[in-house]
Amino acid sequence: MLAVAALLALALVLLTGCGSSGSHNAPSNTGAHASSSNSKSSTSASKPLPPPTHTSCQSVVYIGDSTSDGESNPEYVPKRKLRAPAQLKKVGVKHVHMQVSGARSIVETYDNFPNGATVARDYIHNGYHGCWILALGTNDSADVNAGSNVGRAARIHEMMSIIGDQPVMWINVLTIAGSPEYYEESGMHEWDEDLLAACHRFPSMRVLNWAALAKHKWFIPDGVHYTTVGYEHRTKIIAHGLVNAFPRGRPPSTSCLVR
Repeated sequence: MLAVAALLALALVLLTGCGSSGSHNAPSNTGAHASSSNSKSSTSASKPLPPPTHTSCQSVVYIGDSTSDGESNPEYVPKRKLRAPAQLKKVGVKHVHMQVSGARSIVETYDNFPNGATVARDYIHNGYHGCWILALGTNDSADVNAGSNVGRAARIHEMMSIIGDQPVMWINVLTIAGSPEYYEESGMHEWDEDLLAACHRFPSMRVLNWAALAKHKWFIPDGVHYTTVGYEHRTKIIAHGLVNAFPRGRPPSTSCLVR
């Protein structure tokens, strides 16, 4: 427990280094053009759909730790249109609830700030029903490495059990060389594998493959948080990931892993 308590304090120190579904129905062809349309139906059916541009999610609760703190912070992303709320609204989200706190994990708490499970539970208790983005796991993985008796898979299961069958997009995690003790990249890989395994149990869950998309040059020297350029890329990638996970007018992605 002393190791976990010390780790939470470390997570807060690291923070300083970082600084609400719609569809469109296509009109049908009737009358004089019916036979012409029918003759072309087989050809049209064979054409692939264009990539989706908007999400079915009209409301999103975004729960994150300090790795998301810069996404809506003008000190890190000066241009409002590049911040997370603006990027999500650009792809069709009408209501964005940013719930980001440094040193946050799903289980542990620090300095009276609610953990991820508490934030989710409060929204459900107050009647929220919509989509979720969960940018959690960096501190959770480190807490497990530090000796927590709550494992990675159990933490993911806890969040999904609270949220139920509402659409959820997790953002997987990555650290690089130079990260502090307990935040090593190997532990983050284990978290990402447990996220993929959880998709089989929770059909409403998708995982954004941030770990495959993030570039090392987007990290600051602590190996955990991002530069301004990194955060600007991250907000766009998350918004596009939500479109691919839960596209407007189409079924959700058939793949757990999206990008």
